[in-house]
Amino acid sequence: MRGDALPSIDPAPRQPSRRALRGLDLLNVTLADVRDGLGPYLAIYLLAVRGPDQGWNEATIGLVMTIAGIAGLLAQTPAGALIDRTNAKRSVVIAAAVVVTVSCLVLPWISNFTLVAATQALASMAGSIFAPALTGITLGIVGPKLFSKRIGRNEGFNHAGNAVSAMLAGGLAYVFGPVVVFWLMGLLAACSIAAMLMVPAEDIDDDLARGLDCAEDQTCEQPSGVSLLLRNRHLMLFALLCAAFHLANAAMLPSVGQLLTKVVGKDNATSLIAVCIVAAQCVMVPMAVLVGAKADSFGRKPIFLVAFGVLALRGVLYTFSDNPFYLVAVQCLDGVGAGIYGALFPIVVADLTRGTGRFNVAQGAVATAQGLGAALSATLAGVVIVGAGYSAAFLVLAAIAAAGFALYLLFMPETFAYEPRSTDVPPRAPSTPLGAPAE
Repeated sequence: MRGDALPSIDPAPRQPSRRALRGLDLLNVTLADVRDGLGPYLAIYLLAVRGPDQGWNEATIGLVMTIAGIAGLLAQTPAGALIDRTNAKRSVVIAAAVVVTVSCLVLPWISNFTLVAATQALASMAGSIFAPALTGITLGIVGPKLFSKRIGRNEGFNHAGNAVSAMLAGGLAYVFGPVVVFWLMGLLAACSIAAMLMVPAEDIDDDLARGLDCAEDQTCEQPSGVSLLLRNRHLMLFALLCAAFHLANAAMLPSVGQLLTKVVGKDNATSLIAVCIVAAQCVMVPMAVLVGAKADSFGRKPIFLVAFGVLALRGVLYTFSDNPFYLVAVQCLDGVGAGIYGALFPIVVADLTRGTGRFNVAQGAVATAQGLGAALSATLAGVVIVGAGYSAAFLVLAAIAAAGFALYLLFMPETFAYEPRSTDVPPRAPSTPLGAPAE
């Protein structure tokens, strides 16, 4: 339920050091490319450089990416639990960056399917650390009062980093070939480690970072991510909504890419998809910053409803024309929906888990539901495309987004100043002194 006023977790805004804030900015820029490993460049490299002569085709590449995706999905909740429990968050981020980078940099020296699949699964599992780590570290540095604004800034720098790295990769690959993505990734990984070391360890409050509302409560009961979801009905509903958002969203760009391939050919389609990605990322930058700045004054719910509404509109607009320039223009709306979602996701989870000490494990659990939605999206769209065509697929995805809009509007509360039910917050440990105020 929602209370009229929520006792402040942090009576006065924290005063993080300038060095810590600059380190966060640089970390979000440099990790933007590292956190997803090779991403779409993996398929390009394996097909263009390895090719059928070495046993690589679209089917084997797809299987590797599926294995990596499942491994990352299974690692989401344990990764969040690790960030909640550890006081060495900087070291965990650095170790994950090293693992992801090394797992990708070894690819030019291996061609065996099993080894390639294993390295990419390892990279995906290590990459699952970054999202809860960055948001946890941010909360531990700036505190709850400044969290919304700072998350918007984080997302803005993240999208800017994605856009810049995509442009660099595209331009350098044209000159040096697909192998350039390995050089770029190694450079960005080194920069991300330097950025993480810029953030002083003493600036990170580990109690705040896990969502605790009292610094002295070091021994809260440790519920798992699944049990926390089951105990908090609004968190469970939010997980369902996140799954619906990605079920509707994840297949839209790949489906547009396939449609463009039929319309303009594979060579021109590749260039247009690159333009789609960069354009959407450029829209996401100001959108994420705006959401962070206005989430406290406007509330979370109306802004999240805009994300669902724009997603539904985007799916419908795709059906009006197959003109390449029109499709690219419509794809820019992805910057609005995804920009809002990326900025609000950790803010809403922080609202719903306030005082539980389980902010990061809840992030991981909700991200698992989100990943399931994304994984099913491509299959759903593919089946509809084969049976009824592209327009039908886009309308089905739009209908899912519209259903998410209705569900959020009718059943999801405004989470600003949200007060968890007593059953949502783990009890104090038995060591709480006698006479302490009851919770």
